[in-house]
Amino acid sequence: MFDGGCLFCRHFAELSELRSGITDLQIRDGRADRELRRELERRGYRLRDGAMVLAGDQVLHGAEAIAWLCARMRPSAALLQVLAPLLAGGGRARTLYPLLLLARRLALAARGLPVDPDATVATPL
Repeated sequence: MFDGGCLFCRHFAELSELRSGITDLQIRDGRADRELRRELERRGYRLRDGAMVLAGDQVLHGAEAIAWLCARMRPSAALLQVLAPLLAGGGRARTLYPLLLLARRLALAARGLPVDPDATVATPL
């Protein structure tokens, strides 16, 4: 699940779904899918805190989700060929993930969208 309001997130998600080589990968826009967002919030996961991967009953959140995706990719897209090896290691993903979150915040702010899809106003940087 990704934040469809963020242009960076949307582009990464679309590339991941279409050109990553991960079979049966379904990308869902968490900003648009309120029911899924609520279900995950009840389990302690919030979209405002980062992307999620649902693998069976397991929820991977934030850097762990990105590392999981990148470790399984066999990308054909140039951007994914750069990002996948860079973020596939859990340690590197944890180190770089705050930069991805900052990029997301900036992209959302530029569009006037709140970081938390359930908030009514944008949160200041």
